[in-house]
Amino acid sequence: MNVQETAILAPQTAWILIGLFTLLYVGLGWFFGRHDKELDQFVLAGRKVGLAVGTATAMATWVTSNTTMMAPQLAYQMGVWGMIGYSLGAVGLLLFAPLAKRIRVLMPHGYTSGDFVRLRYGNVAWRVFLAISIFYSFGWLVSLGMAGGVLTHALSGIPYWQGMTVILGACVAYTLIGGFRAVIGTDFIQSILILVGLIVLAWMVIGGIGFDEIHFSLQLERPELLSLLMPAAIMFLFNNLLFGMGEIFHSNVWWTRAYSFREGVGLWAYLLAGIFWAPIPIVAGFIALAGPALGTNIPAADMVGPIVASELLGVTGAVIVLIMVFAALASSLDSLLAATAMLVVRDIYQRHFKPLASADHLRTATKVTIVLLGVMTWLLCLPRITTLAELLHFTGAFVASTIWPIAAGLYWQRTNKLGATLAMVLGSAAGLWAYFAIGFYVAALVGAAVSMILVLVTTWLWPQRFEWETLKEPPPAP
Repeated sequence: MNVQETAILAPQTAWILIGLFTLLYVGLGWFFGRHDKELDQFVLAGRKVGLAVGTATAMATWVTSNTTMMAPQLAYQMGVWGMIGYSLGAVGLLLFAPLAKRIRVLMPHGYTSGDFVRLRYGNVAWRVFLAISIFYSFGWLVSLGMAGGVLTHALSGIPYWQGMTVILGACVAYTLIGGFRAVIGTDFIQSILILVGLIVLAWMVIGGIGFDEIHFSLQLERPELLSLLMPAAIMFLFNNLLFGMGEIFHSNVWWTRAYSFREGVGLWAYLLAGIFWAPIPIVAGFIALAGPALGTNIPAADMVGPIVASELLGVTGAVIVLIMVFAALASSLDSLLAATAMLVVRDIYQRHFKPLASADHLRTATKVTIVLLGVMTWLLCLPRITTLAELLHFTGAFVASTIWPIAAGLYWQRTNKLGATLAMVLGSAAGLWAYFAIGFYVAALVGAAVSMILVLVTTWLWPQRFEWETLKEPPPAP
């Protein structure tokens, strides 16, 4: 049985839904960004984002299509610990909350996470950090693009590359038109769609099958999914916690929000976003555990969520899943496109090639970069060479190595610069070795451990004093 035979939605119906939401988001992008003419307005929404919108954009961005599709995949592969382990990604948001407050105070004129690393640790560490951050950004962009293609293919039989192309193109279009204000404005709407969709799906799955039937079928066909002693799943539990911390602590997606929030908003926005986000992977993962009770054919593990929902709930379920995952995908893709474009323009283009570029020139360069990022992501998505989980956790080998350099650099005046640089280099190397030698579920764990040891030991043995005022670099001239 192939996907075309199990698809619930007619391709025409799926295209109509995708078209309607594309028009909606592009229209909202124009509406939210129509008055943004200055660089700060286009890339940071004027640094005046309030608590309600700030909470919504942080939560919606972290509820990626990977959350709504990869949490079911991990529950299907690793059982209870898979979905609980994914929910520990909320810890990254919670722990970043005090960091966001401190970032806003220490760097009132900052633009990127690269600005911090450059000023705090110097050019060598900065360039190492940029390599890690750009690599991770492409990994996340590609996983999101893949998820769009997988979603439309699983639900309607639309060829993978067509669905991926249209959804990616829509996100590029409204991000390009409206800038960061369009990103956070649409995130508010998308967060509502995601939450409502998940609640409805979970209620319909429980009502349609029931806890007893789901539990009985798992005991009979997949008893390992109920085990709390599966070694790989336990390792994944801790690995995902550190991976989520590494993703958030280093990524310009989250630093731009820290800069864009009004002073005093960042702490509460990230705390509330973490609390609201934590149950979402558990709800999404639970849907996959109904698979054995339905006897559903799953052609690929990362298709399990959409297929189970549509198999159980028919056309209604397929429509809900398509809307919900499209919203989750768009809420992350737009944020990542905007933040990565700013990192490339600010830290690579301006700092290395055009140090005297005007604000207008940088705004244009940011728009061009958004388009180029979209094209490169599309090219990398075409050959679907791995699953969503394996692709995303490959980047975990790198990003977890940045946790300690970032956290220590923000709070300890005596953090050793060379130690922080080596922590990122050797931590990434160790995580990469673990990924291939042991498995994707330990890459971030190993990388974070090596990085932590290096930061602590070098700071203890060779402390270096740093003046916080150095971080208050004045903004670029208009």
